[in-house]
Amino acid sequence: MQDTTANNTHTLTLDNRESLTLTGVTDVPGFDEETVSVRTHLGSLIIKGEDLHISRLSLDTGQVSVEGKVNSLQYLGDTRQKGIVSRIFR
Repeated sequence: MQDTTANNTHTLTLDNRESLTLTGVTDVPGFDEETVSVRTHLGSLIIKGEDLHISRLSLDTGQVSVEGKVNSLQYLGDTRQKGIVSRIFR
């Protein structure tokens, strides 16, 4: 049985702009050599770079590893805040 607290934790580790490890990933909606899009418990994350490829993907454990030259990381939103705001303005 998996620990649900660990599954709700999101971490990001970037080593030398070449190796990116993520936890707390819920989905990978798309990727190519220049962009990897992932959804986490804290919102969507867009990874941009060169020669990017996914070396490890396990949505069961929420772990993703990306290799290549990482140029930028951008979070697009916090899904928890969106839920609260949408509840207020129903």
